[in-house]
Amino acid sequence: MSLYDIEVKTIRGERETLAPYKGSVLLIVNTATKCGFAPQFKGLEELYEKYRGRGFAVLGFPSSQFMNQELGDNDEIAKACELNHGVTFPLYAKIDVNGAGAHPLYKYLTREAKGFLGSKAIKWNFTKFLIDRNGRVVKRFAPTVTPEQIQADIEKLLQK
Repeated sequence: MSLYDIEVKTIRGERETLAPYKGSVLLIVNTATKCGFAPQFKGLEELYEKYRGRGFAVLGFPSSQFMNQELGDNDEIAKACELNHGVTFPLYAKIDVNGAGAHPLYKYLTREAKGFLGSKAIKWNFTKFLIDRNGRVVKRFAPTVTPEQIQADIEKLLQK
């Protein structure tokens, strides 16, 4: 199974796979609108706006697994991301990123790119995974790494 075969649900509840992103560079992020890292939405949106015409996308996957820092339902999340943070990049339905109920996408991502000291677990909101045009997980970034700090890595992948 490849990254592109994994079924996801959009923030509006529609089921799809990631197949439409085949050939694109992706930055997949677990988000939370009430998190202290929420100001990163602005930087993520700026990356999306700057590079989407070159085959790049940011995909946001809200999660409430870290101190319940995500709003209640998907409609509230979508409105908060749009109104408070100006998000236009694709958002998906709220998921679990850790544990027995972890979404298959996050099981795949954490298997492909382990975290600090080889840990598979997502430690906090705004952990980022950079995916190349072939669907390979190239790098995992800690929540403290800002979108601006990832820009050079994105540019390298877009040149390939």
